[in-house]
Amino acid sequence: MTIHIVFVCLGNICRSPSAQGILERLVNDAGLQDKITVDSCGTAAFNVGKNPDPRAIAACQRKGYDIEKQIARQITPADYEQANYVISMDNINMMSVKAWAPEDYQGELSLFMRYGGASEYAQVPDPYYHEANQFDGTVSVLEKAAKGLLTHLRKMHNL
Repeated sequence: MTIHIVFVCLGNICRSPSAQGILERLVNDAGLQDKITVDSCGTAAFNVGKNPDPRAIAACQRKGYDIEKQIARQITPADYEQANYVISMDNINMMSVKAWAPEDYQGELSLFMRYGGASEYAQVPDPYYHEANQFDGTVSVLEKAAKGLLTHLRKMHNL
């Protein structure tokens, strides 16, 4: 069985593509790419078809993550059909993720920061409206949560 994770933020150009790139590398480094797949999307459609924000690309590259080829998209019903985990970056997007989830969705809907040892209500701040250096801090926060998520996946799925 393949475990499929979908990260969700608002526009799919900063936080969720960064989380995707970070977890993809951790999964590959662990040799689990045949067991875990990762994707990302946004709740809003205004960035559909765009690449990640250049500041997010640069912050990820400084840490060795490649996200520049990702293309923003909006969450769809297929995400709920395919994903074992739909993981949101913040409470506002989590409200949309929960509202759009089919009643029979069997996967886990959660905030990403809960895997980083934070409260289950903790959020990943959106760096979009801030200076470029804010993106480095966001990547560090995402790294911690991604490592925690991978630990969780290994434990829950005997990987």
